[in-house]
Amino acid sequence: MQFTSEQHLDDGVLEREFTLGEIPGTLWTPGSAGSSGAAQAAQAAPAPLVLMAHNNGLPKAEPRLVARARYTAARGYAVASIDAAGCGDRPRSAADEQTRAELRRAMRAGEPVDEIFESFIGPLVEKAVPDWRTTLDALLDLPGIGGPVGYSGGWAALGIRLVVAEPRIAAAGFFAGGYVPRAQREEARRVTIPLFFLLQWDDEGNPRQRALDLFDAFGSKEKTLHANPGGHTGTPSFELEDGCRFLDRHLK
Repeated sequence: MQFTSEQHLDDGVLEREFTLGEIPGTLWTPGSAGSSGAAQAAQAAPAPLVLMAHNNGLPKAEPRLVARARYTAARGYAVASIDAAGCGDRPRSAADEQTRAELRRAMRAGEPVDEIFESFIGPLVEKAVPDWRTTLDALLDLPGIGGPVGYSGGWAALGIRLVVAEPRIAAAGFFAGGYVPRAQREEARRVTIPLFFLLQWDDEGNPRQRALDLFDAFGSKEKTLHANPGGHTGTPSFELEDGCRFLDRHLK
């Protein structure tokens, strides 16, 4: 892992860009764990790590993700996000670009898009999981960062697959705002860690009953559903605080 930039933010958080082979990422750390000096990092208790992904592979620099990451890091967490294969600014195949174009056309025309999402999101998840696991390995080797590990993000399909594949993740927060392929809906039954699930009741792009069925499918004994009125981007700001309290219970 090579750090390529470093910026001290006004909320006491250190933001560092990194590369790990072909994987570009961002790491936000609190003041106690964010010093580039090894001595200060060694003196502080390791910060729990939160992996944070935005919906369906949107860039790690997406403003809503960055705001959530900074808020969470200021609460004492190390937070990391990456552009996985085919996501953000990373190269996409001609077939990926064609599928994205077909998806945009179908959505503008008001046509059914589930099968297009199946052909797009499923492979994207399968390619992304190895990159996230490689990043997790590297992050846990850094001074000042330790377990347990959490997942938080709008990309529920990736979160489900990653939680099933990665035993080091101890708790997860999902936002029911993106398409979850059928394979991940089946895998949801294998998710048994504590779960925090956010739902926008009037999300125009996410059928409510499908989201409720997904919540019901999770195998976790401890799972909490927060539903709020409003569209896709209308999640109340207090849910960020509630999500951090959930992480506090299970990662600190």
